[in-house]
Amino acid sequence: MIRQVAAVVVPGVAPFELGIAYEVFGIDRSATGGPSFAFTLCTPEPGLVPTKGGFPIVVEAGLDATEQADVVVVVAYDVLTDAVRPDVPAAYLDAVRRAHARGAWILSLCSGAFVLAAAGLLDGRRCTTHWMFADRLAAAAPLASVDPDVLYVEDDRLITSAGTAAGIDAALHLVRTELGGEAARAIARRMVVPPQRDGGQAQYVVDPLPCEADSLSDLLAWMRENLAEPHTVATLARRAMLSERTFARRFRDETGTTPGAWLARQRVARAQELLESTDASVDEVARLVGFGGAAAMRHHFARRLGTSPLAYRRRFAAALGA
Repeated sequence: MIRQVAAVVVPGVAPFELGIAYEVFGIDRSATGGPSFAFTLCTPEPGLVPTKGGFPIVVEAGLDATEQADVVVVVAYDVLTDAVRPDVPAAYLDAVRRAHARGAWILSLCSGAFVLAAAGLLDGRRCTTHWMFADRLAAAAPLASVDPDVLYVEDDRLITSAGTAAGIDAALHLVRTELGGEAARAIARRMVVPPQRDGGQAQYVVDPLPCEADSLSDLLAWMRENLAEPHTVATLARRAMLSERTFARRFRDETGTTPGAWLARQRVARAQELLESTDASVDEVARLVGFGGAAAMRHHFARRLGTSPLAYRRRFAAALGA
């Protein structure tokens, strides 16, 4: 259970990513059905901390704030230097290592992954960062597996996120994991963002080829409303009035993934909601979301969530009722 959250900033901190940490964990949302946390902003040397934007912020707490935190947020900072591993204060690295060793969650936002690399926490683990820095992170953490195509990665209570707004996805994933889907949705509603986005950051990488952004939005909305129906590339292409080849290319351009993978993710997400909020059987939920049967749904839950539908229901029903 998350109670205390400490967000760590250093000179060159990125204001937007700092805002993400505060928006998700620093606002009491209990009045609208959301959670509230004890949120502390801290830094290795308390006082004025210059931001990447050129203006300073006042941070009064030191790194001792991380000692009892259930979540330590490693906020993005300016890494545009010639060094493969930008300098990070040794005390900061020690604080992050100690927090992880005692079982706290470590949530790094964008370039915050370089702090985890310097601390040695990424060795042997999957991780991500902004697509512009992926090769550099791989060089900084050669024993890590850097995935440049995803919005975030969770590995052994370490969550690394892709660039900028992907920090929202990662933070909401952590809330969902610890407190359940309704808590994540309550925060997302207040932030006016989706509780889960589809695809990866590949859809945001600069591409010299033009694409008609959002041209499939109506089709995607229809697919979400008709998850129980069987869908193929051929039937979807006909509905979009495109050739199958053009449809498949445009779908990947606009969502960052394939129609089959997108549908599977939507079906899993809808199944999560039904398992959390209804007493429908696993077989019934599988039918309602388009998996056909419990066996197929168990496969997708294991692949995407690392758990079974029944285990998911037990965990998050208990969390929501606590």
